[in-house]
Parts: sequence; C-alpha cells; structure tokens
Amino acid sequence: MTYIGAIILGFIEGATEFIPVSSSGHLIITRHFLGIAEGGLAFDAVLQFATTLAIIIYFWKDIVGIIGSVWNLVQGKFVEQKDKVMVLAIALGTVPAIIFGLLLENSMDTIFRNVNLVAMTLILGSLLMWYAQRVSRAVLDSGNAKILTTGRGIVIGFFQCLALIPGVSRSGATISGGLLSGLSQEEATRFSFLLSIPILLGAGMKKLLEVRHELFSTSFVSPLLVGSLVAFVVGLIAIHFLITYLKNHRLDLFIWYRVVVAVILLIFV
Repeated sequence: MTYIGAIILGFIEGATEFIPVSSSGHLIITRHFLGIAEGGLAFDAVLQFATTLAIIIYFWKDIVGIIGSVWNLVQGKFVEQKDKVMVLAIALGTVPAIIFGLLLENSMDTIFRNVNLVAMTLILGSLLMWYAQRVSRAVLDSGNAKILTTGRGIVIGFFQCLALIPGVSRSGATISGGLLSGLSQEEATRFSFLLSIPILLGAGMKKLLEVRHELFSTSFVSPLLVGSLVAFVVGLIAIHFLITYLKNHRLDLFIWYRVVVAVILLIFV
C-alpha cells in the first residue's frame, strides 16, 4: 500500500462515511478504478474505525449525557423520560444490526464487494431516500410530526441493517427510517449519528482484533496510520457539513449524486 493510495482511501472514507452516499460503496469503486488491491476489507475497517473516533469526538457531550443516564438508571435514580427513551432507543435499535451483521459477515467480504451490486444499491438507496422525503413532507404539512420513542428507535435500527450492503449508506438508511417514522429531518439526522456509534465502534474493534496480525506485521503500518489520520480529520468535517446542510436543505443533492454515480458505473464498468 502506497502513501498516496492510503491518503486517497482515507479521504474517501472520511468524506463518505457519514454523508448518505455509502462509504463502503465508494471505497469499492475507488479500489476498482485505481487498481488498489492491498489491504481489502481489513484496511477499510481500520479507516472506518478512525471515522468512528471522529463521531465520538464530535458528539462527546451527547455521549457523556447518555452514559450518565445509563448510570443513573442502573442506580435506580431519576432519569428524564426523553433521556430514558434515547438510551433504550439506541440500545434496542443496535440489536438488529448486530444480529444481521454476524449472519452476513462472510458475504460482506466476498459477494457484497462488487461494483455492479454497488451501482444497483446506489439507485435503490436513492429511491428509499426520495420516498422517505415524500412521506416526511406529507407528515410535516399535516402537522403530525412525531417524537422519538423506543419503538421508533427499533424500527430505525432495522433500517440500519440495510447499510450492511455496500451502496445503501448507513446515514441514508437510518435518516430515511427516521423520516418514515414521522421524525423531523433534524431529529432523524441526530438520532442517525448517535445510533451509528455502538455498531461502528463494536464492528471496528472486532475487525481490528481479527486482522491485527495481518495489518501490523506487514508494510501497511505507516500508510495505514496516515490514511487513518486523513479519515479522522475529513470525517469531522463531513459530520459538521451534513448536520449544518440538512438544517436548511433536503436530501435531493445526495439522491441525484448517487444516481449519477450509479449510471456512470453501469455504463463504464
């Protein structure tokens, strides 16, 4: 793995992990067109772990608050209802992704890493986001916007499972799930980020333990560190961009971007 290749992959991972365009899909596409075969899923998993650290830093205050709520619940102390709901929604909403992630683990490293599959799921993911926006607009226009509940958190957790397929996008799937559940776009986006933390952190640590000998006994170490640093910094910027952008804009920019990329792949690959 060259430093240039590591920097490119780190930039792609950081820029696309949280924006609803699919980081895994873009890493597969980048590797295909640049001919980067080294590292594979193991290298990409470390880059994803770096972006997970970025989201932990960005939402540090929220995470501390959630941990405090968990501690108070364990001690039997009073916890405000909205904080209790957030804890349960994240905890129970994470379960589906854990189950399906373990069931599909082998497929993620083989048949799922396919450019043609990415092209199709980019389009299907765009249709999901478009439909979710349409439903959300109708809900908001009728004045029937909902708040987060444990049940809605679980539903959004099932949408997170779709992100196991490259090209779908974790943020795109979970934000869509939130919109379809009646949440406002701002609340759906915030919960999408918080829900992603346990599964990204757990999956990243699991993969690091599995591939530690493969990665750190080769010439990948220095390029991997550089690529991870790039992914971390760019990831922070991407998180802030998406949160700021979605306060005043819809998902249309990302929907059309995904469609254009998919068409290019279907024509030229």
